[in-house]
Amino acid sequence: MTPHQVGHKPISRWPKRLSNELTGSSKPQRSYRMTKDRLGRGLGALLGEYLEPEEGLAETRRIPLSAIVPNPLQPRRVFDESELEQLSSSIRENGLLQPIVVRPAPGALDQFELVVGERRLRAVTRLDWEDVPVVVREATDETLLVLALVENLQREALNPLEEAEGYVVLREKFELTDATIARAVGKDRSTVSNIIRLLGLPLSVRKLLEEGVLRQGHARALLSLEDPVQAGEMARRAAKEGWSVRDLERRVARGGRKLKRQGKNKTPVVRALEEALEDKLMTRVEVRDRRGGKGTIEIKYHSPEDFERLFEIVTGRSVGTVVG
Repeated sequence: MTPHQVGHKPISRWPKRLSNELTGSSKPQRSYRMTKDRLGRGLGALLGEYLEPEEGLAETRRIPLSAIVPNPLQPRRVFDESELEQLSSSIRENGLLQPIVVRPAPGALDQFELVVGERRLRAVTRLDWEDVPVVVREATDETLLVLALVENLQREALNPLEEAEGYVVLREKFELTDATIARAVGKDRSTVSNIIRLLGLPLSVRKLLEEGVLRQGHARALLSLEDPVQAGEMARRAAKEGWSVRDLERRVARGGRKLKRQGKNKTPVVRALEEALEDKLMTRVEVRDRRGGKGTIEIKYHSPEDFERLFEIVTGRSVGTVVG
């Protein structure tokens, strides 16, 4: 399938509301909170106004594939080859249903920088297309990174370290606070801060996390170890011996000593639920299932700031709004 050529169209601009979200404008704003579903209804809905523009609101044009350069601020480094091949086959059969979004490349004539649609672009390059449908828009570097982060977060495509590195660029290059970053990507401030902390882990631990051998919960447990050699050794043992997040937390608390048998009466279902809660809350959770369908859920916190973080996640409100 060879796309047909259409004429050049004018460049449209980004809606101002995204800039308001980033800069903390005093204009009325919507509240964007955690979880994929909430992100879809909050910031995702806002992004949809220009990432998936309605017919007639934005003009599509075709440009040569050779004129598109990668997004230099793309946080995602790992792409699944089988998924790209499937997407390429789908585009070959059905065409590119959603245009790629680009911006004029700074300082380069007739060159365009990818803004949104990295997977689609990679898939299209596997076909015999010479050009591709795009929407050309102006965007700052700051907006470029936020859009790339949000697009990947919505697809759950970033590993924790890629996500953390994206936040660090927003923090250091663009001097955004964690609260502003959180508002822009639809997460709580404390969640953003804790994800960034993962970059302080030793390289050997980060490698296991990036490869998916260790979960984010394992990495958080290792943050309390000051000795990088010990942290690396514990990470390797956790990966080799298949420790759960809870197993690793207990070993860390005991300085690496062998665990006593605990929770032997817990069913696999209860343990799975505990781990799901721990992944969500980023702390240790104890579920005690008793007779008659009753039980308790114990949530650990390690500092006043950690309590505030957990309170925000559970209630959707800050401690200050409750206790004044």
